[in-house]
Amino acid sequence: MASPATDPDEPLTPAGRLFLRQEMNQIIHCIIGVKNPFDIEAVKSQIRDSFLLKHPRFCSLMVVDRHGRERWRRTDVDLDRHLIVIDSPVNSSDSSAGNGDEAAVNEYLAEMSTGSILSPDKPLWEIHLLVAHKCAVFRIHHALGDGISLMSMLVAGCRKVGKPEEAASMGMVVSKKKKRKDNWWEYYWDGIVRLIGVIWFSFVFVVEFVMKLMWVSDRKTVISGGDGVELWPRKLATARFRLDDMKIVKKAIHDATINDVLFGVISSGLSRYLDHRTPNAVQEGIQLTGLAMVNLRKQSGPQELSQLMEKNSESQWGNKFGFLMIPIKYHKTTGTDPLLYVRRAKVMLDRKKQSLEAHFSYKVADFVMGYLGSNVAGFLNYRIICNTSFTISNVVGPQEAIAMGDNPITYMRVNSSSLPHALTMHMLSYAGRADMQILVAKDIIPDPEFLAKCFEDSLLEMKEAASAIIKSI
Repeated sequence: MASPATDPDEPLTPAGRLFLRQEMNQIIHCIIGVKNPFDIEAVKSQIRDSFLLKHPRFCSLMVVDRHGRERWRRTDVDLDRHLIVIDSPVNSSDSSAGNGDEAAVNEYLAEMSTGSILSPDKPLWEIHLLVAHKCAVFRIHHALGDGISLMSMLVAGCRKVGKPEEAASMGMVVSKKKKRKDNWWEYYWDGIVRLIGVIWFSFVFVVEFVMKLMWVSDRKTVISGGDGVELWPRKLATARFRLDDMKIVKKAIHDATINDVLFGVISSGLSRYLDHRTPNAVQEGIQLTGLAMVNLRKQSGPQELSQLMEKNSESQWGNKFGFLMIPIKYHKTTGTDPLLYVRRAKVMLDRKKQSLEAHFSYKVADFVMGYLGSNVAGFLNYRIICNTSFTISNVVGPQEAIAMGDNPITYMRVNSSSLPHALTMHMLSYAGRADMQILVAKDIIPDPEFLAKCFEDSLLEMKEAASAIIKSI
């Protein structure tokens, strides 16, 4: 029962309303592994004292007013309804030695990714404690906020391992400011060239975005999804990377970024996988389009919770992201320089960074939701997913090991509930590692563990090639 509210109900944002539609009912899963067994009473105490129960969105029901508009209404939170404790080990069909906990947790999450909804008679979040696997699963509806907002809130209640008085480093990515040229003519000429680049690439990519939105679809491959695939059973695998390996590759290519390396790895890994599944059957250069979620706040990493809670802040809480269409082209991996994939990715991403494609997608979605309604917005969003091949996101997590209470966190991962894509990938970095959750429709991609190995092997090959270049300098 909702308690009498002293404040009026608050309307959902357009993005929040979109994520509540049946075809886009998205739940974010944040998975946190810990070193020591859970003390259930201590966990409850930590949750009661955390920012989670102080944030108005996590203490509100989603209700529909007499005009049919969704609104947030404050209520009392019954923690026992939100904290789900599972004492027994989760059964896993993967009996591979040494992989029991990970396989069991991944199978548990895969089963929840289709058809497992959050009850609307309570605030839209849950915490599942898998006691036998020393793992906590935060299930949070996307209407409450995006990955940056939620990661900032989760990390805000943690402290550095061995330094309980220090808050966790948020791992923000700050854009580098280019040094201003002494020659005023060169300075202004560079500005004109950049402006022309913004106009041209924005035009090209926005036209491509609209075409993909309306009628142009990727050619079908063995990883393609489509209408209704969001209801198909799922499998989940984890690809594990070392950030130091990615930094070595980045160092070997002038002005490259970790994202350049990531998309190079994805391009190489998908090419390897297609070679394995359909040898000599895929045309060289065929394009697989990914949808990448791009944070539109000034800072790209998790931020201080106080900044996100300020009403007039440019880094405001909620869903503030746009989409980039990321073209990945298939190339035969035999005899190919591994770093060529990163160089191609860098050229593509440098052009994307000059465009306003992500801002355009955000503004269009906001406009359609506001003036044409959620039915049209949901249809268009569903359509562009069906016309592309995969989803990818990358969130920067804490740089150093942190602890929940006095229990050190051993890993952090993230994924979401299913989409019409047969392949979704979510990467989260934590304390020198980056784990990518690979969620697939198992009737289309039956071997996600092999796909994960394709990505891992691609990075290792790139690292070897990059190390040879660095040594020769």
